Amino acid sequence: MKNNYYIKQDRINTDKISASLMELPPFCTNFIYEIENNTSSLTRLGYTLDLRIFFDFISKYKFGIPIKEINFSHLEKITASDIISFLSYLSYYTYNEKNYKNNEKGKARKLASIRGLFKYLYNNDKIKFDVASKVTTPKIHEKSIVRLEVDEIIKILDQAETANDLTDRQRAYLKNTRERDVAILSLFLGTGIRVSELVGINIDNIDFESNSFKVTRKGGNQTILYFSDEVKIALLDWLEIRTLKNLPKTETALFISLQNKRISVRAVENLVKKYAKPASPLKNISPHKLRSTYGTNLYRATKDIYIVADVLGHKDVNTTKKHYAAISEDIRKNAANQVNLRVKNDK
Repeated sequence: MKNNYYIKQDRINTDKISASLMELPPFCTNFIYEIENNTSSLTRLGYTLDLRIFFDFISKYKFGIPIKEINFSHLEKITASDIISFLSYLSYYTYNEKNYKNNEKGKARKLASIRGLFKYLYNNDKIKFDVASKVTTPKIHEKSIVRLEVDEIIKILDQAETANDLTDRQRAYLKNTRERDVAILSLFLGTGIRVSELVGINIDNIDFESNSFKVTRKGGNQTILYFSDEVKIALLDWLEIRTLKNLPKTETALFISLQNKRISVRAVENLVKKYAKPASPLKNISPHKLRSTYGTNLYRATKDIYIVADVLGHKDVNTTKKHYAAISEDIRKNAANQVNLRVKNDK
């Protein structure tokens, strides 16, 4: 049975999609419905929001008419130069009286949304030309992977347990969240799951006899992952505290807030930063960096990129290779040192 948390998130996303489509030309609705069977609601929401920004730009700077009045004849007047101008505009822009900025990755995602729409309309004979396909994707500069070293892992867990380097206010707050926060950090560092996956875990998704738990991946697929005895202890310590809270039976979330509701993604991101700052002040640590830390350690232990890809839930192993190429180099260098030319190896 599908996790109720994800059903609720799908409904929220679907409502947001419907609201955004009301502001867009009718053909955008047909496009979003067309891709429904092959995409998640979160992906479709991203497409819809991207298109809303694009048509806001086009309506203001190209045609000078309301977005809803843009039709197929207008689309055929849009040139590749117009789309390139839009990508430049995204560097710093204002939408609904709020200021935004996009890096190469954000621009590439919005271009992908535009390409998807134009390709759909072209393939269905609604427009004569697919100009979006002519626009080159912005070059994305790969960032070095930020991860915690062994001593930093120890420090971040110690911060959650002792609060030695936290403020008085944070230390007082920790009295009510210590076991929960240690369990969250341990699960991140011990399994490499995404923050959205952690937030969605229910109590009945965990089996302590086999040290395993069920997680819902991107796209809604479920898989079984395993954790160590050290993570098990942290989870059991938290569950012991959780049982004392007299929660309603309807609250099935593993991790809850002080308001006795399922903890939010934003709250988890904030608690990770709170403990990571004193433990590693020069690194901007997020839940995703904890995921990278686990992936690094798993790769160094197994030297098997396919195992890492499977555990992290990467659909394409090339994604994993790209992220852990630097570690592959470390392994190759270490392997070179294992071969002695003038010194006899011990038998």
